[in-house]
Amino acid sequence: MTQDLRVPWEEDPSELYEHAPCGYLTTTPDGTIVKVNETFLAWTGYTRAELVGVRRFRDLLTPGGQIYHESHYAPLLRMQNDVHEVAFDLVCADGRRLPALINSMLGRDPAGLPRLIRTMIFNATERRGYERELLNARRIAEDSERRVRVLQTIVAGLAAAATEAEVAEVLAGAPGPAFGATASSVWLTGADRGGLIEVSAADPGVTAGAAAEVARRGELEVISAPEKAEDRFGGLAEAMRDAGRTLAVLLPLATGPADDQTEVRGVLAFSFAEPRELSESELLVIRLLGQQGGQSLDRARLYDAARLREARVTFLAGTTREMDEENRLTARAKRLVERLVPEVAEWASVRLQVGGPPGLLAESGGPPPDPELIADQIARVTVSGEALWPAADATEVGTAVLPLTARGLVLGTLALRLEGARRTVAESGFLTELTSRAALALENARLYEQERAVARTLQRSLLSGSTPRDSRFVVETEYHAAAQGLEVGGDWFDAFMISPDKLAVVVGDVVGRGIDAAATMGQLRSAVRAVASADAGPAKVLRKLDRFVDRVITAKMATVAYCEINLATNVMTYACAGHLPPLLHEPASQARYLMGARSAPLGSRAGKRDRVEEKVKLASGSRLLLYTDGLVERRNRPIDQGLDTMAREWARRRDAPTAGLAAGFADLMVGTDHTDDVCLLCLTLGTDERLERSIGADPMQIALLRKEMKAWLITHQVDEESVQGVLLACSEAVANAIEHGYRDDPFGQVEIVATVSGEAVEVVVADRGVWRPARSDVSRGRGLQLIRQVMDHVSFDRSAGTVVTMRRTRKENA
Repeated sequence: MTQDLRVPWEEDPSELYEHAPCGYLTTTPDGTIVKVNETFLAWTGYTRAELVGVRRFRDLLTPGGQIYHESHYAPLLRMQNDVHEVAFDLVCADGRRLPALINSMLGRDPAGLPRLIRTMIFNATERRGYERELLNARRIAEDSERRVRVLQTIVAGLAAAATEAEVAEVLAGAPGPAFGATASSVWLTGADRGGLIEVSAADPGVTAGAAAEVARRGELEVISAPEKAEDRFGGLAEAMRDAGRTLAVLLPLATGPADDQTEVRGVLAFSFAEPRELSESELLVIRLLGQQGGQSLDRARLYDAARLREARVTFLAGTTREMDEENRLTARAKRLVERLVPEVAEWASVRLQVGGPPGLLAESGGPPPDPELIADQIARVTVSGEALWPAADATEVGTAVLPLTARGLVLGTLALRLEGARRTVAESGFLTELTSRAALALENARLYEQERAVARTLQRSLLSGSTPRDSRFVVETEYHAAAQGLEVGGDWFDAFMISPDKLAVVVGDVVGRGIDAAATMGQLRSAVRAVASADAGPAKVLRKLDRFVDRVITAKMATVAYCEINLATNVMTYACAGHLPPLLHEPASQARYLMGARSAPLGSRAGKRDRVEEKVKLASGSRLLLYTDGLVERRNRPIDQGLDTMAREWARRRDAPTAGLAAGFADLMVGTDHTDDVCLLCLTLGTDERLERSIGADPMQIALLRKEMKAWLITHQVDEESVQGVLLACSEAVANAIEHGYRDDPFGQVEIVATVSGEAVEVVVADRGVWRPARSDVSRGRGLQLIRQVMDHVSFDRSAGTVVTMRRTRKENA
């Protein structure tokens, strides 16, 4: 008998839709919301009137989400009619961000044209929290696994170490990966078993006296409050404070557990910059590390001369490898002396001699030998190409100087201060081989730097030349090449005048690296200048560039941000072809990204291909930043975070001088270790209250300075009489600086700073030249007399060069 199953109520379809356990949206093909259920409204805090027919779905996303929507989500939906479980952050009515998973289906009419989009939204807040818990658990497991791997590596390293120095190197490198220490040092007992010798150090803030006390006691010391240990370890608190350490561990390296038969072979000290507590398991591992280290040191002392020769071969290979890890000449020289001191020598220096007198590249160890003696030895070795060795039977410390010869050329010298025990035939052969390898590595680094300089020069030559100069705006540009590699990139910028009252600024990025990318960059920059015209506009320029890239295959998928500014009306028209949005900061507003006028990259077959443009009225004093992705994109953070950071830092520099603004901002954002090229262009609209210029010691440049300063003064509505007086005085002061301060220095620079206020105009002219006393048979002073006649106040400061400060009171305009 079939059981009749019925629910005691009737299901209302509209009720199911409105209060479903997920959000529902229905939008038109362009994303405009036409229907939304109550669940979505409750989650986001919006009212139906605020969304339906008013907002698009992409408008509810974060800036990074909007970029992903237009570049990935929307093209995929059009191509395959549905997209599933894409993660977005929705911006709620109160500014909260709601993690969500999005499913969308594109409905088409009988003709196959897009008709509507149905979207389901699932609240992913709890899921994200669960994922964070899983990630945290995974991180803990990975840390445990990493520690096991690190300890295995340490044990393997200790087992493979053949000499005391190698054992010390392994021990010094263990606390960092094993326990998170930030600095470590190793002391070994001397050959006579008395005293300690520091063989590896990274300034852990632990004194030699503290290490000696731990070696004497043979007990582990964990010092979390250095002040309480002052009685036993004199000066430790101050040393740790100077090194910025909060916790130190001093571990005796003993041959076994602490007893009367145990011998201490050394001390491993390491420290932490941040406060923390060591667990019992970590303390157990530390004690085991001390026993393993002590036993390894004991074993290493039993090796004979043959084993020492084998260790020297290993040392040679390690030194060559570490030098090869560095590309720069100075860095390789530093790696060399760091390897040599103190394992081989008490002091070492590398000096380079290529087309000039010896120049110090790197030096390490104790105080250098007698400067006159070492200079004489270096000169003799440089000329003869033969090494100078100290006497083998001398007991005191002596200096050896070896030539660094590669490809038949004496590049420089390696000087070493050696103990008597190291003045053997085997040691001299080892050092000769080491010097030969080091010379080749240094020569390769020197050639690399030459090639790198050539590559960078080529790349900068392909970028825009001088930017236009006008009293109505200031353009600052900066280019940062990637920190590594010789290949040139495809990032570029340009600024040019389309007409006397219209300025164009553009930043772009060509896909790829190398000569092809650089050539394409130059072609694309030239194409922009060619197609830009007074009546074209950004959208039309991008359409013409699309036709251009159809013929230049290497330019496909290039991104461009292009802006035109009408200097008569301060109206900017802009468009972005797949490029990151421009960042605008107006005087009375917050910094904001211009997210409009976006379309696909040049030559793209997916995404929004219609070229659009938007206009924005700029207030005087506004600052616009165009940039490439290397400024904000990092592998270890979301792009939203990079954009937020850049907007915040850009806003902080609202009142910074325009001179050097782009370079300083690039240094702040990318630092020194960056893997992508960075281009940025900063446009400041309106006249600054300061005019800062630097000109060479060339009288021909005075006319250009007068023209620019005149336009600047007129823009500030300075009266005509004052304008002429200031121009005359400034010209005379600059001419005097060139004639008298730099008469023997054609490369000198004259700095001019002018400021204007409601009451006066002040001009400061400064040079760093040396003014000679006037000849008795020559009459001078007419220029100074003229300056005093046209300016109300004139003062001189000759403490460092000559600084002339001039001030003229403005007249009220009629």
